[in-house]
Amino acid sequence: MREKKWYAFGTREVVYAALGAALYGVLSFATNMLALPAAGNVALRPAVCIPMFFGVAFGPWVGFISGFLGNIIGDALSGWGFWFWWDLGNGIMGLIPGFAGLLIRDFRSARSLVIADVLSALGAVVGMLLASLSEMWVSGVNLSTAIVGYFVPAGLTNVINGVILVPILMVAYSAIVARTGR
Repeated sequence: MREKKWYAFGTREVVYAALGAALYGVLSFATNMLALPAAGNVALRPAVCIPMFFGVAFGPWVGFISGFLGNIIGDALSGWGFWFWWDLGNGIMGLIPGFAGLLIRDFRSARSLVIADVLSALGAVVGMLLASLSEMWVSGVNLSTAIVGYFVPAGLTNVINGVILVPILMVAYSAIVARTGR
């Protein structure tokens, strides 16, 4: 893996961000119908691993754009409209794991996988907490509803999906990079 700078954002990052956003948008649309019971407009979305992985692999800005724009695309395809705070929360889910690139070089080592998992979980918690708490002033829900009705189901499922799927994507990506000689 080549050396990455957290602030890098050139042509390559634009392409990766667009690819990540498109993948996340289409794949989240495919599972948006899997609504979690007793949760306010929260769906089971394994695709949350896409912005997390794109952040780890290509940097925090790529992860942020993948999550932010990807969520906009997925919600638009689902007919759910535009929810800025949830889009921002999904962007944060990609941004925070993007800082893993400062700490890891080998996508196959146990240390690297743990770092990516910890930052992916942190990104999911921070992003979904922000989005969930925003419902208090956007929709007028109380704190209990914001936490129990939004944050717990969204945060927990996103943490689980990220912790399981991001390392799988990292190992697969590492194998592809090794085969192509990049």
